[in-house]
Amino acid sequence: MKKIWISLLVIISLSSNAQENNGSPLPSKYQLAWQEKEFSLFIHFGPNTFTDKEWGAGNEPEDIFNPSELDTRQWCRIAKEAGAKGIIITAKHHDGFCLWPSDFSKHTVKKSKWKNGEGDVLKELSRSCREYGLKFGVYISPWDKNHPDYGTEKYNDVFVGMLKELLKDYGPIWELWWDGANGEGPNGKKQIYDWKRFENIVRQISPGTVIFSDIGPDIRWVGNENGIAGDPNWNFLNTAGFKRGIGAPPADTLLHGNFIGKYWMPAECDVSIRPGWFWHEAENNKVKSAKQLFDIYLKSVGRGANLLLNVPPDSRGLIHENDSAALINFKKLRDENFADNILKRADTYYEFSQKDFKNRSLILRGFDTTSAYYGINLQNFIVEFHQPVTINCIALREAIHLGQSIRKFSIVLYKDNIAVGEVQGSSVGRKRILTFPTTTITSFRVYLEDAQGNDNITGIAAYLIDEELVEK
Repeated sequence: MKKIWISLLVIISLSSNAQENNGSPLPSKYQLAWQEKEFSLFIHFGPNTFTDKEWGAGNEPEDIFNPSELDTRQWCRIAKEAGAKGIIITAKHHDGFCLWPSDFSKHTVKKSKWKNGEGDVLKELSRSCREYGLKFGVYISPWDKNHPDYGTEKYNDVFVGMLKELLKDYGPIWELWWDGANGEGPNGKKQIYDWKRFENIVRQISPGTVIFSDIGPDIRWVGNENGIAGDPNWNFLNTAGFKRGIGAPPADTLLHGNFIGKYWMPAECDVSIRPGWFWHEAENNKVKSAKQLFDIYLKSVGRGANLLLNVPPDSRGLIHENDSAALINFKKLRDENFADNILKRADTYYEFSQKDFKNRSLILRGFDTTSAYYGINLQNFIVEFHQPVTINCIALREAIHLGQSIRKFSIVLYKDNIAVGEVQGSSVGRKRILTFPTTTITSFRVYLEDAQGNDNITGIAAYLIDEELVEK
């Protein structure tokens, strides 16, 4: 028997642009790089931090923004210790206040008391991110409750000017976050956004920036703010006829993606560590626990999506001690529970012959034995152990640079050649983490239904995690 250790780490060949494989979309190299980051922090910070609001009115005096101990290095140190790979900050929220001294607005840090108007949050954070090896991203709301030109064609010029400042002065910008918020401005009008122009500006100045919104074009919203991806979760989306904000795809479509979609559009799951998105003193004791965050991780990253966890700095300009403790304990749980890949102690071999599958009694596994006639490739592989082992978690990884082609799978657990459990699912994607009741086994078999006829599983691992963390 040939011994093989299959690792979840895999070196892959990246395409330079989005491609198609047998009519199925493929990711660009920038989308692939983004999906590998897995977990990042969201930073909601601005006047709302000091007014105890979630959505500002836009008429807050600039002097209200005055953090006494702002330290972006502290943010990045905590993000790094928590295992996050990047930070995205609300450079401009709906109130229109700019955390950088923009030439296109009078409602900016330049007009505040903070550092006598000489401060620049984006400059400090971008430098800190580079120092700590983190990616730097920005959220910029198209809605602006303060700007006098909002609701007129001139405001599109203003927004383009702001985008150019961000991309040229603070780059490289890893991810650009757009929501579809569109309310009234100070003149009582709503803006008609020139989204195509905005996208073109980003592509021209910073082609490596991935753009997030309801309909991408690079990353899709998952359709909820609970940090939970759908099961199944497809990296495909059809966007024809849909818009950002009002007119976006239905929440259920965003949650799952389209089983057969035209564009590669992976999901990002955003959620706050607190009940609100901005810091509120009354919520200091309502921070999610490490176990709650681990459960969210299983239902986001563990379903092939990326997790964007909001951790809002307080009025000092620091991440609060309670948030920091939860983040570090969250990292500790991940490290402790995913440290020992039990497959290191296994003998592993593959079987994926079409002829063999026709002759096997696959109906016992729930698959259609005639599927080979329709060009569907059925594969399986077997993992055997010298001694019985106890597990309750298996992680699969698909070679998504070849697309997402696994449409169905089954994992059958055996002890001494007797089936003692089975786990079934549909999508795999970048990473699929499956938990189940703790079971002692001597082997398990993985059966795959691959619509593209490729052997796309590139990694597998098995763990015994804390039973309290098993997904309910």
